[in-house]
Amino acid sequence: MKTRKLQLSVLDLVPVLDGADAPNALGQAVELARMAERLGYRRYWVAEHHDMPGLACTSPEVLLAHVGAKTERIRLGSGALLLPHYKPLKVAESFHMLASLYPGRIDIGLGRAPGGSGEASLALSGNFIENVGKMPELLDDLMRLLQEKYEYDGRPVAARPIPPEPPWPWLLGTNKKSAAYAARFGTGYAFGQFMSDSSGEEALRAYRDGFVPSPLCPEPCALVAVGIVCADTDEEAERLASSELFRGATAAKEGEGRSPTARRLLAGSPGSLRGQLESLALLYGIDEFIVVTMIADYRARLRSYELLGQLLSDG
Repeated sequence: MKTRKLQLSVLDLVPVLDGADAPNALGQAVELARMAERLGYRRYWVAEHHDMPGLACTSPEVLLAHVGAKTERIRLGSGALLLPHYKPLKVAESFHMLASLYPGRIDIGLGRAPGGSGEASLALSGNFIENVGKMPELLDDLMRLLQEKYEYDGRPVAARPIPPEPPWPWLLGTNKKSAAYAARFGTGYAFGQFMSDSSGEEALRAYRDGFVPSPLCPEPCALVAVGIVCADTDEEAERLASSELFRGATAAKEGEGRSPTARRLLAGSPGSLRGQLESLALLYGIDEFIVVTMIADYRARLRSYELLGQLLSDG
């Protein structure tokens, strides 16, 4: 039987590991992106977090501008930019700038989490809960700006510079509510399995069933974010996974009533992982996984992505 053709992408939380500082962590981000491009990964996304000592990326658009200058082809995006913190015009301007610098390569992945403590959220944007309640309005404004259809007080307002190709919009989430937003506003949908209590089957089904086409995303497009540790042997992968960073956010939960795919961390050699990923791809009806690998050693993390990249060359 012919194996399923997989597409793989990178989700980088830009960890600051023991013995490193922020410049080291950001340098590792560039190295990972360059290697991912060389191996054939489709996207490199960076996440947004605030006042978290172990993570170095507070501004995805700034880091992506730097990574773009160090790469040539790989798509670059946020995974996610936390929209409730910001005015849509500023977000659209920043990503239009990126899309003008790197035409045809920019994704704008959006989320509605705070990305840090309550105090950090208040310092950044005030009442975050109130801002989250405005998510439909924020999304509507942003989509209009990305399509050059936005007006304020009856007058057109453009998010300049206008790129030759607009950023590809995505909504990231872990439940049917985020899926419903993605469907309603006609964006791609990325289900965060690595930080979810449940399988993504229902969320992905809700997204596809409710999808309303938009000029920026004319048909449903979904991917799944999954935690993976890959090593030369299954035993080595399991050893690395047992000491994986933030394991509480990605480890499998085996409590009663939980889906077998819920919060699963995949660990193994490339050969072992191929079968696991192909099974999940069939279950979810997708072809692309975006991979987050939180190993407490930069070299082992790069090696994990390098070995996993064999599935791209072999597939």
